[in-house]
Amino acid sequence: MKKSILLIAACLMLGTTVSYAQLTKEQIKERKANRKLTESELNAKASKAARKDAKDFKKEGWQVMPGALPIEKQLDKSYLMQMEYDEDMFPKYIMGEAASIGENYDAAKMQALELAKQNLAGQIQTEVTALIENTVANKQLEAEEAASVVQSISAAKNLISQNIGRTIPVVEVYRTKQNKNKEVLVRLAYNSKMAKAAVKNAVRQDLEKRGDDLHKKLDQLLGW
Repeated sequence: MKKSILLIAACLMLGTTVSYAQLTKEQIKERKANRKLTESELNAKASKAARKDAKDFKKEGWQVMPGALPIEKQLDKSYLMQMEYDEDMFPKYIMGEAASIGENYDAAKMQALELAKQNLAGQIQTEVTALIENTVANKQLEAEEAASVVQSISAAKNLISQNIGRTIPVVEVYRTKQNKNKEVLVRLAYNSKMAKAAVKNAVRQDLEKRGDDLHKKLDQLLGW
């Protein structure tokens, strides 16, 4: 019996080790940083802005599920992440938000998450379209070529949404409607580098589908 227990424990430990080993160095570094940030956040007082906004949320009937971080802590984390910048001084995270109503919490949450991803995809489209327009202004890309890429970006919103990988849930609150339905509001953070990769994959798929080799030029111009 003892041998069986030890064997099961060993297998569980091995599974954990393998799963951890599959993480990239960047993911491990990010998780460690998030853990330290979480520990410090739990011991720190939420910012004045977060406390003020949390009061407004509560007045509107929003609350959190048992065991979740208080609203002010969630908002505080959201504000901090929005102020983070990468080495090129571009926002490190893109934030997507959406709310949905359902007969139960899980259904409303699932729909809200999907809508938040679509919101992210729309923001990514806007950012990359502006980047393409900038390459035209700098005469790095012909107007016709740019139009072709913008067309791909517009057509690839669903592909971009599908290519969006690991998002970071930042805010998750809910309230009960008069008819007892649940309304869930979520706010997701998405790494800007991963956002560019999502666009790259979506645009490449669309251009290749149309037999256009323009994606090779984009790789050079945009550093994709």
